[in-house]
Amino acid sequence: MLAAFIFNTSEFIPIGLLSDIAADFGIAESHAGMMITVYAWVVAIASLPLMLVFARTESRKLMLSIVALFIVSHVLSGVSTSFNMLMLSRIGVACSHAIFWSIVTPLAVRMAPEGRSSTALGLIVSGSSFAMIVGLPLGRTIGLYVGWRMTFLIIAAAALLIFGVLALTLRRSSGESNFTLRKLPALLKSPSLKWIYLLTVVAITGHFTGYSYIEPFLAQVVGIGGNGITMVLTLFGVVGIACSFVFSHSYDRHPAAFLIYAVGGICACLLLLQASAAAVWTSVLLCVFWGFAISCFNLSFQSEVIRNAPRGTEVAMSIYSGIYNVGIGAGALVGGSVCDGMGLQFIGYVGGGIALIALVCCLTRVLPVLLRK
Repeated sequence: MLAAFIFNTSEFIPIGLLSDIAADFGIAESHAGMMITVYAWVVAIASLPLMLVFARTESRKLMLSIVALFIVSHVLSGVSTSFNMLMLSRIGVACSHAIFWSIVTPLAVRMAPEGRSSTALGLIVSGSSFAMIVGLPLGRTIGLYVGWRMTFLIIAAAALLIFGVLALTLRRSSGESNFTLRKLPALLKSPSLKWIYLLTVVAITGHFTGYSYIEPFLAQVVGIGGNGITMVLTLFGVVGIACSFVFSHSYDRHPAAFLIYAVGGICACLLLLQASAAAVWTSVLLCVFWGFAISCFNLSFQSEVIRNAPRGTEVAMSIYSGIYNVGIGAGALVGGSVCDGMGLQFIGYVGGGIALIALVCCLTRVLPVLLRK
């Protein structure tokens, strides 16, 4: 959970510091947003190959190694003297991310007491939500007062502490040594997994078309000040904790409700984003529902991947992580194009239109397949 916290803080911290990074290097915000796109696509490309290479590696050793790479890469981010150097350091973080999110949820589920797998998954996602509650706002605040570079250096220091905790507490656990490249086609033949992957890339593209540029949207379109934006980003994470609690107690009995709200909620919030800008309180309220919806999505779909891939779970999760990051990268790219071409205020409509395709796919294709199991 601690590791999930620091990895997610790092993944999304550029969103909270986008304007400052762009100003420091004298580039447009859409250009700085390419850092999000490149990061995500490196994860997408690297997840499956790296997981296949390290599938036989003992899990404790693998986890400690990727956290060490994460630390070194953040030190390089903190001393970056050019945007290209910052981009290269983020590629190092992306490689550690690619393996981390392939192994962390299956490892947590495997280590959990019998019958508590949903709770274990909820804890991992709680770590991610705490990143939104504490990590992202705190990192943004540090960046505002002492510079964005110090934010990356503090993340490196926090990761070093977590490395120590993992070294002391994490039990040895064998990797999936029986999974080979030859077994990959059989895994990919699963209709359920195919639909999960397809829906994920479409829905997450829609989500990040809007969310990648939420900081400048709240500032320039809604008119919220710097501290107010920090509070909104905090709320986005707080509702993720609430979602984790509800999920751990209710998902096994009502999976369809979670899946429908996850995709439908993302779609509705994006389509209403511009309308909500009429008042500060409506924008904040919309972000609360939006945060709950994306948390539902992350929990529900990771749970379905694990359930539909009892063998080769780490590899199935690596594919899922890669596809998820294709959506992040595509969303950031589409959002940047919308900002440059149509205007920042239209990111919600474009993202919502993409998410609407995902909702139709969910209702007509994904739900019937998953609920038959």
